[in-house]
Amino acid sequence: MNSSPDTTDDHSVSEAAALPRWVAVLFVLAFALVAYLLYANYAERQALRQAQDDSQKKTQALAAELDKTDARVADMRAELNLTSQKLGLTEDELARARSLAQTARSEVQKSNQQLSQQIGAVQSDTTTKFGQVETQISGTQSDLSATKADLETTKGQMQSMKGDLGVQSGLIARNHDEVEELKRLGERDIFEFTLTTKTKGPQHVGPIQVALRKTDPKHYRYTLDVIADDKTIPKKDKTVGEPVQFYVQGAHVPYEIVVFDLGKSQAKGYLSTPKSVAAGQTSSAPPGD
Repeated sequence: MNSSPDTTDDHSVSEAAALPRWVAVLFVLAFALVAYLLYANYAERQALRQAQDDSQKKTQALAAELDKTDARVADMRAELNLTSQKLGLTEDELARARSLAQTARSEVQKSNQQLSQQIGAVQSDTTTKFGQVETQISGTQSDLSATKADLETTKGQMQSMKGDLGVQSGLIARNHDEVEELKRLGERDIFEFTLTTKTKGPQHVGPIQVALRKTDPKHYRYTLDVIADDKTIPKKDKTVGEPVQFYVQGAHVPYEIVVFDLGKSQAKGYLSTPKSVAAGQTSSAPPGD
């Protein structure tokens, strides 16, 4: 028995209503996944194309720089060849020039090393000599200190007394060594002498003349004449060690004669005069015995 049309339509509707919903969702997800994959593939291709374009641009830039460099090298090579041609240099000559330049550099370095060694040696020698000089200076200072001490000791041993004119004298030397100390002190000019009665006429002693007339060694006395300013000043019966004083023209302080050694016919001593004499002035003190 045949079914009616209404019955068939109802059956189709029932099958459609019975299709699960998750199938539809699955179709939607599958479609979305396909669309994402298509977009991702498109984006990746675009990025790859952009990277290829950038790489191609960089390659072109590098190629251009390389071309420029090649051009510069070619220009420099051409200039070098031209310069070599102008100078008329061959490869052998260039090699020889380079060898000579290297040899010159080596010699300069060797010379610099030798000079540095010589400078070091000179500095070392200078330091040594400087040390020696310092040692010598120290020794000299010690010697000077010792000499100064000796002078002070000798000066303390010497005496000062009044001369035959009543004027206080300077230090009195009693022998040749003390005379030398007086000279080193430099306070007055000192003229050492040895007089004798056997000499005819007066003897020159410094700026004056002196004539020894007689000696008395037993009593340590002597007589002499002083010739100064065209005058004769007699000094009678003077004692050994006594300052015999007299004035000369232009002197404010007296000259002094000291006899420290007396023999039968000779007398040893010295003349002491001031360092400076004012010319043209005569002391009012009269010469006397």
